[in-house]
Amino acid sequence: MEDKFERYSRQVLFPPIGESGQESLSKATVGLVGLGALGSTIAESLVRGGIGRLIAVDRDIIESSNLHRQGLYQEEDAQSKLPKAEAARKRLQTMNSQVTVETHVLDFRANCAEDLFSDCQILIDGTDSFETRYLINDLSIRLGIPWIYGACVGATGMTATIIPQETPCLACLFPDPPPPGSGETCDTAGIIAPAAQIVAALQVTEALKILVGDTDSLRTGLLSFELWPFRLIEIGTKNPKPNASCPACSKKELRFLDGEHETEGIVLCGRDSVQIRPSSVARMDFADIEDRWKTQGTVEGNGLVLTLTAEELTMTLFRDGRALIKGTTDPARARQFYARYVGS
Repeated sequence: MEDKFERYSRQVLFPPIGESGQESLSKATVGLVGLGALGSTIAESLVRGGIGRLIAVDRDIIESSNLHRQGLYQEEDAQSKLPKAEAARKRLQTMNSQVTVETHVLDFRANCAEDLFSDCQILIDGTDSFETRYLINDLSIRLGIPWIYGACVGATGMTATIIPQETPCLACLFPDPPPPGSGETCDTAGIIAPAAQIVAALQVTEALKILVGDTDSLRTGLLSFELWPFRLIEIGTKNPKPNASCPACSKKELRFLDGEHETEGIVLCGRDSVQIRPSSVARMDFADIEDRWKTQGTVEGNGLVLTLTAEELTMTLFRDGRALIKGTTDPARARQFYARYVGS
């Protein structure tokens, strides 16, 4: 065995990988969106496993509430409010000097997607935003490369492996994004670390299969699990095919990549505020949202608007999903705050 593979000797001994598979991994470039609960676990596994290059993007900073499930980060990172992308790069480089680690501190948007990931053989979802996932889906179709969807909240998780023109894409599985405010987030429903770790492990395993060329072993369909209490659901496992009427993978209407569905953040001049306009209009269920917000900060409502004050910001949410976020003139921070407490 070549010296460069000695550190991977136990992985190479696994027959489906072997020396030829490890060689393929060493030449692979993987794109990762998000370095939170899923992304930090995915990044560490890939780097330790000996991929050639990791390109990762994240817009967030590290907070103490991240530390119980995001193993790349330390208390000092949270105290210093380091960007996750910067802290991840430094930590990952100490794990494996053979891997090129390239991270970007930015809000992943349509205008930068292709430039960031055009060299990748696969994309992996480590986000908590449906808008971003549809953008990854569009980019996967445009570039003609696979991507692996993952999501988790509470004690539940979900994942699917998506290969353009061979399997259903995200838009086949979920034709429309869920309306803002309609679902739980980790900041409103909480999360236990094992849920994220299991999803990330499943995603990395699928990525390894693709990168070593063993696509016959890929899992088909959508896998959903709940850990507490335990149940496992698999959907569409028998010869899943793309939907012939899907606007994304069949008709190539890549609306998220073209920027048509992006949540807009508009700075309101002189008001220290940003207006967030979601990509889709839906009537907000204020009763449900207010109940979820009660543990997050100060909540007030009058039936017409709902207001949350948290993290030194105040968000006024309207029934149509539009929000005014006071206390910042940074659209990226406003979108992050909106995604955290309303969803996207």
